[in-house]
Amino acid sequence: MAQLPWMSELAPSNIADWDHPSVLQPSGVVQRVGLSYEDDYDSKVTWSDRFADFLALPSVEKTTGLVIGTWWELDDGNGPVDEVVESLVSAAPQLPNLRALFIGDIMSEESEISWIEQDDLSPLLSAFPNLQHFAIRGANGLSLGSCQHAQLKTLVIQSGGLANRVVQEIFHGKLPALEHLELWLGSEWYGGDVTLTDLEPLLNDELFPQLKVLALRDCSFADDLAIALSQAPIINRLEVLDLSLGNLGDEGAKALLACPAIKQLKLLDLHYHFIDSELAKQFKHLGIEVDISEPQDPNRHDRRYIAVSE
Repeated sequence: MAQLPWMSELAPSNIADWDHPSVLQPSGVVQRVGLSYEDDYDSKVTWSDRFADFLALPSVEKTTGLVIGTWWELDDGNGPVDEVVESLVSAAPQLPNLRALFIGDIMSEESEISWIEQDDLSPLLSAFPNLQHFAIRGANGLSLGSCQHAQLKTLVIQSGGLANRVVQEIFHGKLPALEHLELWLGSEWYGGDVTLTDLEPLLNDELFPQLKVLALRDCSFADDLAIALSQAPIINRLEVLDLSLGNLGDEGAKALLACPAIKQLKLLDLHYHFIDSELAKQFKHLGIEVDISEPQDPNRHDRRYIAVSE
């Protein structure tokens, strides 16, 4: 599968836990600062303690990528991210070259995605003017405020349920350099209340003039979304379209196959889907790279479930 732009900075293969008090990872490796069960039970170290040690390292000002893992004591349940935001904002002068930031690289054994408590993260956009790639996992309590940044190229929000309030903050913000927008829309049971109507300004190409990669993942109305996209102005200038992890079925697949602009994409990602196997084969003849792996059995349950909700 082709590498999406933000993966070059924040791909899992490039991320390494920072767990040594005096050594930075080699150049090209992104540092992950987070707590673990060992921290909780052995030393009771806090995330702020861990981050302060990280900031004390020689040459920390050269850091270009930073990943924030678990910030609460894992035996105490989820905690809000405000301490992390305050610490990062205060540390901004020590991290002048930060280009990539991922808040919430938290695994399911640490917390389900829909339980992660976020907060207003807009101070981070203000504090790091050179930021180009910003990824967030978890959407409980999430806000991006006025959502303004002159250089941000990538915005990723991974969630089990994304509030339309957050989507509208993005749409009404000022992100003139945005090239990659990735939203995990999720389930209404976990706060996901985005509708197709809410997405119309994006689909009508009224936003983000530099956008090349559009990923509307984990969508519970994937067929309607695919049909709308196949007729939408924005499809004519995209390089990558990602509708993976949702409940896409035959109706949406037929609309995509009938859309001439689909053949101009560099990558169409539909992995995890409910498309009939014979129909799915037709995507291999589009002449572009298509990921149509992880087919699901529509008869296994009484409904087609999205991949990520809890």
